[in-house]
Amino acid sequence: MRPSHPGPSVPSPSRRSLLRGAGSAALLAGAGTPLLAACGGSGSAADPKAVTVGSNASDAVPKKAFANVYAAFRRQSGITVRVNTKDHNTFQEQINSYLQGTPDDVFNWFAGYRMQFFAAKKLAAPIDDVWARIGDNFPDAMKKLSKGEDGTYYFVPMTTYPWAVFYRRSVFTRYGYEVPATWDQLVALCKRMKKDGLVPIAFGDKDAWPAMGTFDQIDFRLNGYDFHVRLMAGKASWTDPKVRAVFDHWAELLPYHQDGFMGRTWQDAAQSLAARKAGMYLLGSFVAQQFTDRSALEDLDFFPFPEIDPAHGLDTVEAPTDGFMVSRSPKNRAGVVRLLEYLGTPAAEELYLRTDSSVVAASGKADTSAYSPLQKKAFAMISGARNLTQFMDRDSRPDFTSTVMQPGLQKFLQNPQGVDGLLASIERQKKTIFASS
Repeated sequence: MRPSHPGPSVPSPSRRSLLRGAGSAALLAGAGTPLLAACGGSGSAADPKAVTVGSNASDAVPKKAFANVYAAFRRQSGITVRVNTKDHNTFQEQINSYLQGTPDDVFNWFAGYRMQFFAAKKLAAPIDDVWARIGDNFPDAMKKLSKGEDGTYYFVPMTTYPWAVFYRRSVFTRYGYEVPATWDQLVALCKRMKKDGLVPIAFGDKDAWPAMGTFDQIDFRLNGYDFHVRLMAGKASWTDPKVRAVFDHWAELLPYHQDGFMGRTWQDAAQSLAARKAGMYLLGSFVAQQFTDRSALEDLDFFPFPEIDPAHGLDTVEAPTDGFMVSRSPKNRAGVVRLLEYLGTPAAEELYLRTDSSVVAASGKADTSAYSPLQKKAFAMISGARNLTQFMDRDSRPDFTSTVMQPGLQKFLQNPQGVDGLLASIERQKKTIFASS
């Protein structure tokens, strides 16, 4: 279930929105009983006044938010949206079989590699005609996220949120800390915090996914966006010296990570930040949900992970993005185009956010006047990014990230001296997994 909401207009998406389906080899292999089926069944004729949508928005808040959006579309167009909602995990585990059968016209999915995977398999329809109408609504980074490897559009983004380094302004004021702009400044700040009796970096990796976010930040700050996405897609080698350099940098920060991280959840780590026992915390903006006291929430702030190589600067932001794709042979193509053109408008996103304030709009033209200060800053950070990544488990194959990277990163955290052997092992397993269908 989605964690409880911390208050109005606060970006607090659950970790579920990052890990929907991660670790499921069935997603890629199509294993298991295909329980997913399109609205109306395989033999139903096309209804020119209806569009079907396969939805993974089974949690109450997003489900209601989408219902409001579809109702507004019906009033505007006369076209009814018939929603086929399935549990998150069921949807993700059976998506491959679903798309190869008789899927709904449109389905909820994720930007980046997860979208490109099905586009390359010809299980999704191109939508360049839609983007000809909605393109001006989105920044270039969102456009890049919405294209397949062939340069064709397959995705319409709707909502997103950033990963960053969170801190409490009152703590920085009390000790006279300044927001670090470079790697050296970050390390120096960690040393000061430790000397002042604080935990420099809150950290909990009991569930094995938070560490992936740290790897992502160091990699694209050090090696750039292009190398990072190639590495995630299995096209670059894990034994490349560039990857070793990521772990060397990370090892420099490890003495400032919170002890006992293997037994600590991200929520527990967040409490260290809320209690002013930790100075910083690298996480998604959903960390705000742990700040249940309003004054503490208003004290929460963040900054982008600092620059490492000036050649790449701060040009990349990790911003998991959700939206829509079209199945390969939609029954009502004309209705699909009209629906996606509507979903790609700032008005549709603004309507969604009236119900679900845990995220921000993907459109660069959305009205942010109702946003909290934290949401406004998140929106500005994402909108101004040259490149957007999606988090390791979305930018790569979920079977690879769950069976290889999660345990691999935990091995590094517990034994940073064995990096070369670890990277050789990761590379061998990567070749096997990415060679499979």
